[in-house]
Amino acid sequence: MEHEAYANFLQDYPVYLETAVLDELRASDYNRLDHQQHTYLDYTGAGLYGRSQVQQHTELLNERILGNPHSAGLSSSAATSLVETTRKHVLAYFGAPEGEYTAVFTANASGALKHVGECYPFSRGRFLLTADNHNSVNGIREFALAKGASVEYAPLTVPDLRIDKDRLETLLDHAEPGHSNLFAFPAQSNFSGVRHPLDLIGRAHDKGWDVLLDAAAFVPTNRLDLSAVQPEFVSVSFYKMFGYPTGVGCLLVRRSAMAKLKRPWFAGGTVNFASVEGRAHILAPGEAGFEDGTLNFLSIPAVDSGLSLIETIGIETIRTRVSCLTGWLLKNLMALQHGNGRHMVRIYGPVTTASRGGSITMNFYDPDGHLVDYRRIEELASAARISIRTGCFCNPGAGEAAEGLTADDMRAAAAEPAGMTLPRFLRFMQQRGGKSAGAIRASLGIVSDFRDAYRFFRFAADFRNQTKLTLGEVIFDVDSCRVVRDGS
Repeated sequence: MEHEAYANFLQDYPVYLETAVLDELRASDYNRLDHQQHTYLDYTGAGLYGRSQVQQHTELLNERILGNPHSAGLSSSAATSLVETTRKHVLAYFGAPEGEYTAVFTANASGALKHVGECYPFSRGRFLLTADNHNSVNGIREFALAKGASVEYAPLTVPDLRIDKDRLETLLDHAEPGHSNLFAFPAQSNFSGVRHPLDLIGRAHDKGWDVLLDAAAFVPTNRLDLSAVQPEFVSVSFYKMFGYPTGVGCLLVRRSAMAKLKRPWFAGGTVNFASVEGRAHILAPGEAGFEDGTLNFLSIPAVDSGLSLIETIGIETIRTRVSCLTGWLLKNLMALQHGNGRHMVRIYGPVTTASRGGSITMNFYDPDGHLVDYRRIEELASAARISIRTGCFCNPGAGEAAEGLTADDMRAAAAEPAGMTLPRFLRFMQQRGGKSAGAIRASLGIVSDFRDAYRFFRFAADFRNQTKLTLGEVIFDVDSCRVVRDGS
């Protein structure tokens, strides 16, 4: 069946054959996936690292003597050189025009976003977000409110979960004259996979807004060219791009916008002068004033290797492959039906590959139309050696829009006297008209192949007509890619 399905897939997506270099990469650098019969479908959660990346980094650490960069000594200078080489590579990779951007290394993308939140001059200005945003962007509203700014959300359309353009245009028209206004949105949703239009950046600029672009879910499979679009701030997670290293993120900042940022404190490495007796300090200029303490100078050079890997393969090759597999999986999941004609899977967001990436978020339904607990599906997937992710994916706004959860629902949940945990929240929403919260996300990435997509499809298809989905009753046979009962 798989061979026939693959042949039909190639008829529909012949361009997939042009991405064969990724099969070679999987065989050489990621063969642990096939050796362990592991179907990895959580690339939006974390990219996978290749063997060569780790080997190159290990060789560098074994051969070099690297010290804390905050000195002019021999080992410190060696570390500084590697960090600055990587910084230049990051800027070049994202097409930053010479001298217009700098790259601030952080512990992660959330750390990059926190810099913007705590340093942006929100006072009496406006902070506008799309409802589709990661919680690390949502959290910036607390800084904005504390500084006296107004906060507004641009809603999403249903069922595609795209930004409501008419409403957004109206909100953008209300920038506060004479004050700083910040608009934040993701280039790609980590919930639905929707790719939001980057031309929003220019439109926001025209109406008096600075722009914060969360690119963490976008750049693993898409090119971000800062010579074509120029947001003031861009957050990036390197492990989501190429798996290794963790613990290193980045804030790309337009130099013209950096002057707006006012740090509320200083730390080791961020000052050119600090005095106890004089109670004074002088912040270091540029990115140095934002890189608190000692940089992760041993891990940052691994970013250089990761970027080189993507450049060798070609980001367009990765994007093409992910698009082909996503299109096939969407079409086939949408076609699944129980014997009584009820659909087995509900997709949240677009059901075609138009302006969407490789994250597919869904829920399963039984023959009676009842929602299957996504936690049960995750258990079964793990037993089948399939890695997926479930929950709300730190993106409550997109999840609330997808499930039709209202402001009244959320306020009622927050007011529960016993406090709110995830299991309690799920029960609470079931009691409010059978509403659901949370979903299943399968996401494709750099070395995904047709077998990965096919195995997940077969996993989903074999729940046809099943009403009981427990680990004790349902067993997944890895070799046949099928769910069987009682091991039979």
